[in-house]
Amino acid sequence: MSRELRRVSIVVLAMFAALFLSTSIIQVGQSDNLRSDSRNTRTILASFSAERGDIIVDGQPIASSTPVDDDYQFLRQYAAGPLYAPATGYSIINGEPRGVEGALNRELAGTADSTFLAHLNQIITGQRPKGASVTLTLDANLQQIAWDALGDMTGAVVALNPKTGQILAMVSKPSYDPNSLTSHNRQEALAAYDALNADPTKPLQNRAIGGDLYAPGSTFKLITTATALESGDYTPDSEFPNPGSLTLTGTSTTITNSEGGSCGGGATASIATALRLSCNIPFAQLGGKLGAKAIQAQAEKFGFGDDSIDIPQHVTPSQYPLYTDAAKVEQSAFGQADDRVTPLQMAMVSAGIANGGIVMKPNLVQEITAPDLSPLQEFQSTEYGRAVSEQTATTMTQMMVNGVNSGAASNARISGVQVAGKTGTAQNGVGDPYTLWFTGFAPADDPQIAVAVVVANGGGQGQNGFGNTLAAPIAKKVMEAVVKR
Repeated sequence: MSRELRRVSIVVLAMFAALFLSTSIIQVGQSDNLRSDSRNTRTILASFSAERGDIIVDGQPIASSTPVDDDYQFLRQYAAGPLYAPATGYSIINGEPRGVEGALNRELAGTADSTFLAHLNQIITGQRPKGASVTLTLDANLQQIAWDALGDMTGAVVALNPKTGQILAMVSKPSYDPNSLTSHNRQEALAAYDALNADPTKPLQNRAIGGDLYAPGSTFKLITTATALESGDYTPDSEFPNPGSLTLTGTSTTITNSEGGSCGGGATASIATALRLSCNIPFAQLGGKLGAKAIQAQAEKFGFGDDSIDIPQHVTPSQYPLYTDAAKVEQSAFGQADDRVTPLQMAMVSAGIANGGIVMKPNLVQEITAPDLSPLQEFQSTEYGRAVSEQTATTMTQMMVNGVNSGAASNARISGVQVAGKTGTAQNGVGDPYTLWFTGFAPADDPQIAVAVVVANGGGQGQNGFGNTLAAPIAKKVMEAVVKR
């Protein structure tokens, strides 16, 4: 071989080696990225070529796939779309699925390990490929009642079975119609998504479990009360000075009780009275004595700060910072300062008290089934942990019942049923509308439902809306639907 021919051969071999190396890098090293790239038309078409499994509530599909005559073969459709959107989320051709559609995407698409045998059986028997179906824990009637009760107000409602942690209702408003995102016209679907994403009311946020967290207001007094009782240093009858105003430690800032004046009259006020009437000043004093470290530790037992809570959608952790400023500790004890929570978290607080002090892990999924209806995965009730002793839970239940029967949560009363509850009216910026709350459970002696309601933007009433006037009646309707069956 001549020197020139040898040189050409080396160059050609080098070119083939470079081509082989670059192809290997793309096909092997970058394969996962290419498959998951939302712009990969082949991947998109493949993912829609098999019928996606249903999402089911009370035996009826709320998300299903319908055969269509186009390249994608199946169109995803959502029954009562906005009602269930916070739970279902959406599956679209332009991007990643969200909600249950995203959390259980592989199961619904039939590509999860758990669906392998079912998929193999479909191939052998010549059946059309179909993913697994997901049955949710939601109660269709309760979901509708919660939706209707919230009306046109911005906010969220969460209802739990306190004994199992199953989510019975999960409403978030404003909502959106996921059907607007499932068009097989990519430009139309993208335009619909961009419009929702740019909407200042943030309809894509599931306010029940995340998005912009809320100041809990006086509902946080349940955490402060639990901290005090669990310490062994306080009882419901422990008393504090009862002035009509209080200057926060180290500041010139003065706080008052929500109704103005002292807490129920008298020179002193007990913890029980302060919780029943929702007085800020006794709780500020109590918080100062307990300290942020103790309150934070107690809050964490209910789930605060836990980034691993998954229903299976990820739940944004609620926040109780380790305050070092004495004034902020005092404010935080009645749910102000930088305390921030999700409605699900406050439902977990009430559910833990209702369940004898044990918090159950919240769960939205009941089971996953193969197309032949054989079970692939059943979700069992699991303890999150003990938040308070059984004695503390019993004591707090009675304190919360008193708050409904003769206190600040009176609009949650249900005829013939003992209801345990706590309202909250959280202040935001100067002149800004309040955030309105209720959390509680019923019946108090045999809890079947725990609920949390948040109404943002003062329910449209600015600083004239209150937890007892707007949030408590919503919770009453939801609880009543269960206890009056």
